[in-house]
Amino acid sequence: MEFNISKLTWLNKPKKFDISEKIIIIVTEPKTDFWQKTYYGFSHDNAHALVQSIDEDFTFSVKTYFNVKKPYDQCGVTIYQDNKNWFKASIEYENKQYSKLGSVVTNIGYSDWSTEEISTDINTMWYRLSRKGQDFLIENSYDGLKFKQMRIFHMHKLIDKVNVGIYACSPMVSSFTAVFTNMNFANCIWQKHSF
Repeated sequence: MEFNISKLTWLNKPKKFDISEKIIIIVTEPKTDFWQKTYYGFSHDNAHALVQSIDEDFTFSVKTYFNVKKPYDQCGVTIYQDNKNWFKASIEYENKQYSKLGSVVTNIGYSDWSTEEISTDINTMWYRLSRKGQDFLIENSYDGLKFKQMRIFHMHKLIDKVNVGIYACSPMVSSFTAVFTNMNFANCIWQKHSF
């Protein structure tokens, strides 16, 4: 199991991007996002994403760097099975005072959103996503060494192959450059729970 750019598939391919084994750069296009129905009532399914299909348990890690410009600009890690069943974790720019580090789980066509406020001065973040069957653990780190749990979640739609990777989007009339490095797949490091 390894991160392999030849196995990556685009969802909503942007006009500007650059891909190599060590770095991926995505320049977002305006009015792009992933969200389904809850609270806001709209359905957006046009964020830029690069995913690789994995048919076993895994741990995927990636480092993100971004120079966001407008509210709701975001980039991070994603699972995308179809437009009604997906996941994303990222930092979403809010204003000059704070951004939101958070995650969205979308099951059966409805999204949730779990967040915490962090300083807008933060423009890099590590993510680590682990799979055990239908269950997942998402973690984040400021230095790539010490990770903390963001959430544990379940995907309701039966999964064989998981489409996992990176994403970036600009829900408003905006565009920014998202940079992804240190992308790695490994055997699942999420330990089985014991009582």
